[in-house]
Amino acid sequence: MIKHPELRWGVLGNATIANKCVMPAIAASANGRIRALATGRPEEAGKEVAKNGIEKLYSHYEEVIGDSEVDAVYLPLPNNLHLPWAIKALEHGKHVLCEKPLACNSNEARKMIEAAGKHDRLLMEALMYRFHPRSQKVKEMVQEGCIGTPRLVRAAFCFAMDNGLLERGDNYRLNVTQGGGALLDVGSYGTSVARWLLGEEPVSVQGQAVYHERFGVDIHAVASMRFASGALATVEASFCSGLQQTFTVVGSDGALELPHNAFIPWEHDAHFTWRKKDEEEGESIVVPGVDEYRLMVEHFNHAVLTGARPAVSLDDSLANLRVLDGLAQAMRSDRSISLPG
Repeated sequence: MIKHPELRWGVLGNATIANKCVMPAIAASANGRIRALATGRPEEAGKEVAKNGIEKLYSHYEEVIGDSEVDAVYLPLPNNLHLPWAIKALEHGKHVLCEKPLACNSNEARKMIEAAGKHDRLLMEALMYRFHPRSQKVKEMVQEGCIGTPRLVRAAFCFAMDNGLLERGDNYRLNVTQGGGALLDVGSYGTSVARWLLGEEPVSVQGQAVYHERFGVDIHAVASMRFASGALATVEASFCSGLQQTFTVVGSDGALELPHNAFIPWEHDAHFTWRKKDEEEGESIVVPGVDEYRLMVEHFNHAVLTGARPAVSLDDSLANLRVLDGLAQAMRSDRSISLPG
């Protein structure tokens, strides 16, 4: 447990998700501040340093995890670097907030989890949508039976990459060895939210994917999951289609439907629709705008500072990767995959 009243952060890499979302969230948090940022291009990070009150700018990641005045590390690196850098940080006594997916597969995740336990440090996957009051309200309404027995979750996170980028392939999302692919990158949201809302693990999965003809990475995918309760879920993930960023949960007596800002509503008022059993229009419910990244960071800070249990457990993150492993296998083999109980 940290002795002082705020968590001192180090950030590994000046990635877009870091400088646009998470570093401002840490800087704005009530119980944390950024001590250090490491980037291979420190000369380009002046804006982030000034805006977020960063005290130290390093050119090597090792300098951050070796800094005795850094308590926790935020890790927004490409997926294949989550395992080595999370373990290095944990070995240096740092707590770790790791971008989703936690790792490239469940075997890597187990190694990270073992390291966190060995060094008695908090490791948490950055599932920011779980901290938004709208997501929590939807989860609460499902649990309270507002839509009856949950029958179906439909989730989608799709966007269109620039054609030039798809042609060149110079992005980790298009690189198999870097843990690329639409399923891991944005499909992980859909599998996560389906499992979270239904409160159970799938027993079997199926999937279809379109693979980049030169790079061999999945760029367009549809997955389905079957649960022991009889509920089903579908997940769409794509790098080559128009924006889809939504989820719906359908029950025996109604449905809750989110618009196309379901996972990232920024700080705008967040809407969703509650349709009762036979309604076509339904009731619009509004949740006041908030920064879900700041809420996530403050929760992580609180968990470290007080020893409280994190809302996103490592068991949950590991289970999600088991599902993603199964879906990747199903897509490659074109057959249904049964998952262990």
